[in-house]
Amino acid sequence: MFSYHQDLHDYLPVGFATRQWLLDQGMPVHTLDNALKSGKLVSLARGVVSHPRLANEPWDLGDVVASLNRELPEPVYVGGLAALSRAGLAHYASFNKREQLYSPLRMPAWFARMAISQNYVWHGTARLWDNAWLQNENHFRTFDFPWDGLKALATPEQAWLEVLAQVPNGISFEHADNLMQGLSVLSPRRLDALLRVCRHVLAKRLFFFFADRYDYPWRKHLNAADYDLGAGKRSVEAGGKLDKTYLITVPESLHGSA
Repeated sequence: MFSYHQDLHDYLPVGFATRQWLLDQGMPVHTLDNALKSGKLVSLARGVVSHPRLANEPWDLGDVVASLNRELPEPVYVGGLAALSRAGLAHYASFNKREQLYSPLRMPAWFARMAISQNYVWHGTARLWDNAWLQNENHFRTFDFPWDGLKALATPEQAWLEVLAQVPNGISFEHADNLMQGLSVLSPRRLDALLRVCRHVLAKRLFFFFADRYDYPWRKHLNAADYDLGAGKRSVEAGGKLDKTYLITVPESLHGSA
């Protein structure tokens, strides 16, 4: 329970918090209101507060993700292009500077009201993963967050499948192809596990399309027949050419050559 003698920093050491979260931790309403009136806390948006020193500073990604994970009942993690970049695997192609956050939950309304939310793209994972499986199988890496033990960075293998799930509407074939040039060293064991539980059929077909195109050493350890790739033809690239192996349409410039 909240102690009047506790420093507010004990309850909000980093990042931001919702008013409701602080009340749930035992902070009395009048204490919170007084902290806001005195300037010990400042409002970032309706129902969201932080320490004043953070109000006008650029927000660190670690503070944002740690704050979200403290507030929400399901994990939020950095994935997709952002995770590849932090692994040093996105230097072959420039990409949108907005950070990529992934969660089985929708973006909270209170986070959307915050000005910093414009710097983030929120991706739902319901069509991609069983999030509990990812957590149990330790498919996250520890990022340099201020909260010890927080694992909130997708592995390169997981991030690559998340990127492919955005082709072609969020990421072009050409962009994905450039990214693939930096993925010569991936874990076939981790890829096998992820492909078995990935729910996104097109992402898996695109995975094998690019894997065949570059034929890196890890490719020989994966048999496409071992995974559920769905049935029938799928149009991925409008006006593209049909890849007869994986029955997806791809740009003619990428068809049949590496």
